[in-house]
Amino acid sequence: MNELINKIQELKNNLQTTGEILKLAQKKQRLMELEDKMNEPKFWNNQENAKKISQEVADLKSELDEFEKLDQDLSDLLDLAVEAEKETSAQESKNLEKDIEEKLDKLQKDFERLEFKTMLSGEYDKNNAILAIHAGTGGVDAQDWAQMLERMYFRYCENKKFKINILDRQAASEAGIKSTIFEVVGRWAYGYLQSEAGVHRLVRISPFDAEKMRHTSFALVEVLPELEEAQDIELKEEDLEIDTFRASGHGGQSVNTTDSAVRIRHKPTGITVTCQNERSQLQNKQTALKILKARLKQYNEAEQEEEKKKLRGEFSEAAWGNQIRSYVLHPYKLVKDHRTGYETQEVEEVLDGELNELIEKYLKWKAKKR
Repeated sequence: MNELINKIQELKNNLQTTGEILKLAQKKQRLMELEDKMNEPKFWNNQENAKKISQEVADLKSELDEFEKLDQDLSDLLDLAVEAEKETSAQESKNLEKDIEEKLDKLQKDFERLEFKTMLSGEYDKNNAILAIHAGTGGVDAQDWAQMLERMYFRYCENKKFKINILDRQAASEAGIKSTIFEVVGRWAYGYLQSEAGVHRLVRISPFDAEKMRHTSFALVEVLPELEEAQDIELKEEDLEIDTFRASGHGGQSVNTTDSAVRIRHKPTGITVTCQNERSQLQNKQTALKILKARLKQYNEAEQEEEKKKLRGEFSEAAWGNQIRSYVLHPYKLVKDHRTGYETQEVEEVLDGELNELIEKYLKWKAKKR
């Protein structure tokens, strides 16, 4: 029993260390400040800001409650183990020891899930995410593949309780989609989904080939953090080329009858963003500007990183064929992440949104590279 007591105490110590890394004391202080704001009489006058604060409060409470519950459960288990050590009956002591071991195993898994969040330490990891999927080489198969990826991420977000807002979607004429852009709203959305940025490769028997030949198709996934308004990305009016046009596809009354869709091109970089999902041209413009800022931030960071690689003699051109992950449905079944080396034969489960293992392996791989 002494060994079990030591294990429980060690886990409690590790939990406190993890709490310090996650800055839970500062988060508790932040929660108190936000709750004071929510009690102000004019709090709901600004609905948009009030919703953001309310969501942050809910997220902080959830994170702190998770930590405090685990800490309390470990304390209770430690008390039980100490009492069990005093048990005189050998059989009763053995039964209690088995029960304590089972509970400790469960709490160890709960701790590992909490500890995993220490890997989400990037500047934007806690932010919402903006995902864009573009069909690549492969014709109709690539367009169908882009839609399969869209469904995969929708299912993953559903499982994580993340909310999805479609910002722009271009359906293909025969099957699938040419591109889609959607916002993922939820704490740590960008932290988790950053692993998905890059080229995804699919190998399968094409359902669009009468001869049932094997085809390889590609789709590009972009993942951007949603930036706060105060971010230091300056957009000069003279650098922007803004066009409005009539939205296409479904969307409800007025969406397809007015020039509500907006396309913004950033002249210095050539980055173009289109948004046509909202009914209001102003809303589409605001959303497009938000995405443009995120892309410019990513562009600037990538440019700096490439310059560093050049100075270190590591520069190599990024080519379309540099896929991050392959999904093989024929002649065998396999999903392989080419960065981490992680493989699984559960292809259907992955395509149904079971991405946890792939994402966790990526974040651990990324943490080791730091």
